Amino acid sequence: MAEPIITSELVLLDADAGADAEAVIAALAQTLGATGRCTDPDELVTAALAREASSPTGLPGGLAIPHARVDSVTTASLVMARLSHKVDFGAADGPADIVFLIAAPGGAGSAHMKLLSSLARALVRPDFVAALRAAPDEAAVVELVDEAVNPPPKPAPDAAPSAAAPVPAEPATTAPAESAESAQQPVRILAVTACPTGIAHTYMAADALSLAAERAGVEFSVEPQGSSGTTPFTAAALEQADAVIFATDVGVKGRERFAGKPVIESGVKRAINSPDDMIAEAVAAAADPRARRVPAGSGAASEAADDGGSTIGLGGRLKQALLTGVSYMIPFVAAGGLLMALGFLFGGYEIANARVCVPQGLVDGDVTYPAGCLGGMNDAAFYALNNTLWNLPPGGLLQYLGAVFFAIGILVMAFMVPVLAGYIAFAIADRPGIAPGFAAGAVSLAVGAGFIGGLIGGLFAGVVALWFTRLKLPRWAAGLMPVVIIPLCVTLIVGGIMYMFLGGPLSWLNEQMEDGLNSMSGSSKIVLGVVVGLMMCFDLGGPVNKAAYAFAVAGLGLAEAGEAQWQIMAAVMAAGMVPPLALALASTVLRPSTFTEPERENGKAAWLLGASFISEGAIPFAAADPFRVIPAMMLGGAVTGGLSMALDVQLRAPHGGVFVMFAMNGTWWKFLIALAVGTAVSAFAVVAAKQFRRADAEAAPQPIPA
Repeated sequence: MAEPIITSELVLLDADAGADAEAVIAALAQTLGATGRCTDPDELVTAALAREASSPTGLPGGLAIPHARVDSVTTASLVMARLSHKVDFGAADGPADIVFLIAAPGGAGSAHMKLLSSLARALVRPDFVAALRAAPDEAAVVELVDEAVNPPPKPAPDAAPSAAAPVPAEPATTAPAESAESAQQPVRILAVTACPTGIAHTYMAADALSLAAERAGVEFSVEPQGSSGTTPFTAAALEQADAVIFATDVGVKGRERFAGKPVIESGVKRAINSPDDMIAEAVAAAADPRARRVPAGSGAASEAADDGGSTIGLGGRLKQALLTGVSYMIPFVAAGGLLMALGFLFGGYEIANARVCVPQGLVDGDVTYPAGCLGGMNDAAFYALNNTLWNLPPGGLLQYLGAVFFAIGILVMAFMVPVLAGYIAFAIADRPGIAPGFAAGAVSLAVGAGFIGGLIGGLFAGVVALWFTRLKLPRWAAGLMPVVIIPLCVTLIVGGIMYMFLGGPLSWLNEQMEDGLNSMSGSSKIVLGVVVGLMMCFDLGGPVNKAAYAFAVAGLGLAEAGEAQWQIMAAVMAAGMVPPLALALASTVLRPSTFTEPERENGKAAWLLGASFISEGAIPFAAADPFRVIPAMMLGGAVTGGLSMALDVQLRAPHGGVFVMFAMNGTWWKFLIALAVGTAVSAFAVVAAKQFRRADAEAAPQPIPA
């Protein structure tokens, strides 16, 4: 027979368990340890406090439900304290006097969530809370909680009535019953989550909102618009939805589907850190006829035109537009850059300089090339096109394949700036902005404005296209707007202004940046490495991280890219690998007991994520304990970035981590030194920072028996 989840020994009535949430959690954990249900109360305290740091567990009405899942818990358990004085657990309406600590074994994920969900549902019932406050002794509390968490099964709807129980008479009318049943129908909420890379934040936000909706008893569905694809809502789900949540850092795909629905909107991190608040706001919006709604015919254009007071301001929308552009640009950068790196691997580094030798007699139009080495960037493509696998050139198979890979990579990388500009404009003006945005990016390349020109041109194209979408035209002209009028007029306006007015200044600015990079040496170069290292580790895949990465990739894509650009790319990649590797080292090797069981599992996966240059592998740790984890990661990232620059590490590939060491111009061993030193610094720093919390927990007062 399974052990009960709560016993009289696990109830503290009218106890003085401490002055703050940390002390109360420690007291409850020690109580659990005294009953033999937890072999390491300190581990339970650490895990519960990490959860508390991620999102406070205080509930309205003077309640709190801290919880954790660790290996040292042997039996899923509830420990309850009715406090003699209230303690703050982060609830908006004040401190709590009734606290439940939910403790589940490390492998009991479903048991943990069932306990949490059942208890949360019971705690929203005023009669249940009142009964807890009035309970005369521990046994009464145990009985109340057991009935709430493990309610008796309801009889089947078609069950025959018992002979001993008379069938009640039918009511005179069913209207009141039907009304009551209708009034008790749960609110139906839909949510969309999306982050720039669609790797980590997207799914973490989706899970956090799902769990919050379960606690609130709300019918909920979520559409994570991530990198692994999207399963859109069904038409029936869209029709029945009472409200919608947009938790995104980029534009929402298919926003027009939600036209007319009450909407709550924020960045993706708020959904991770405060999911209960967002669910509560969505429930309130569903019942508020004055709530802000998704505009009819919604897209980015009409949404931006809406003056209903979005929770995202101008700065937030600008950030969304830029991150949308970067998000769509990254696949082109990764594919093109890695193909170029494969070209280096097969054909040698001379492929990058297009010093490819050709046999005599190759013809390009009316020109016959003599034997020798060509000298233009496009000559690798020429070399590849004028040879075949059946007629290999003098360089042999490997050089031919290297030329093919490099030529494809160059072509794909050429889309980088137009795609960036096109999707920045798309995020502002929806589909009408795509063609003008791509044109602005292409013009930026033509006038030499590069990456900066793409940013400015994309924003400009989006704003102009948005203005055109708001023009009131006759019905016969309205149909021509998205396919003829806007692409033609906006492209002409934006392209003309880029050529005639903006091209020169932006090109000059771009040249100054390139010259500055090329001239960097000594201490100034090291400072740049430190700065990009700090940026890469500040928000682990967020806008600051993406800005540093985009800066490095933009330099790498220049036709005249040289050692300065390759060194920046190496510093950025090495620093971006530090957080997941450092946390993997700390949680699985140096001090596993400092981390929760889920964190230790994440640490195992973080080894591969870090080695592959996926900074998002550190997000679960940072979300649980940002004030200790992020500074430690930034310290190691700064060390690695500066050391990489000091050692003159060079990298010609924009992604891949340790798997593209062949593209490091022979400096791969220096890269590994810089990476190892920064990883060790961050790992020891985060372990040291975690000890402050552990020391505080050990100093917490012991539980006072009831």
